[in-house]
Amino acid sequence: MDLGLKDKTVVVTGGSSGIGLATVRAALAEGAKVAFCARGADRLSKVVDELIREYGGERIMAQAFSVLDPAANAAFAAQVAERFGGCDALVTNAGQGRVSTYADTSDADWREELELKFFSQLYPIRAFEAQLRATASGSITAVNSLLAYQPEPHMVCTSAARAGVQSLLKSLAVELAPEIRVNSILLGLVDSQQWQRRFDAREDQSQSRGTWFAELADRKAIPLGRLGQAEEAAKALVFLASPAASYITGARLEVSGGVSRFI
Repeated sequence: MDLGLKDKTVVVTGGSSGIGLATVRAALAEGAKVAFCARGADRLSKVVDELIREYGGERIMAQAFSVLDPAANAAFAAQVAERFGGCDALVTNAGQGRVSTYADTSDADWREELELKFFSQLYPIRAFEAQLRATASGSITAVNSLLAYQPEPHMVCTSAARAGVQSLLKSLAVELAPEIRVNSILLGLVDSQQWQRRFDAREDQSQSRGTWFAELADRKAIPLGRLGQAEEAAKALVFLASPAASYITGARLEVSGGVSRFI
């Protein structure tokens, strides 16, 4: 199916690894021009070199900065407009989960988590809003978590923040319509650097990666029996961001292997 992204400009935050990088690749494969950002300049530079070897440099632009810096977001948006003429689709993908219970989450931790989850959405959206309104197919697609609807006691802070972000996105889908569509994906467990770090810190160092992840999927009762892959989440993001999803807004697409319990 042609998603209609050829020669469109897609902007991805947190694009140097994991789901963000998989989304960059998926958009490039659809013929889009892609601008992406991440905090780590060294990692970003290596990724850009790899992508240029695969796709050429004409459709690729990258900048290292924190999405929690509003001025940096605005500068990035101006650079995208100058290089590619504007932004057609924004994919907001930044921030990891905080493992903590109510009892061991400090006030400072709460503030840091809420600021990260909300402003990693708000600052890029504000920076690109005018460009998205100016195109005939403006869209915002956010990476969110199943925790927004199905909180975990060991991730109470992140769960609360994710729920708030989902409410924000639903409100924006109404307020920004009809010029800009706003959707999200809800992630379950996806094989990522975060889970790789947990695997590396496992108690039984003789346990293989395949066995450890299979047991994790079993403990979490994932019906499909495995963790998701970054590429699977990226395909959902690129579809929702594309003109092929032109009558979809205010929606959430679960990418979780069926692990959710809510209806």
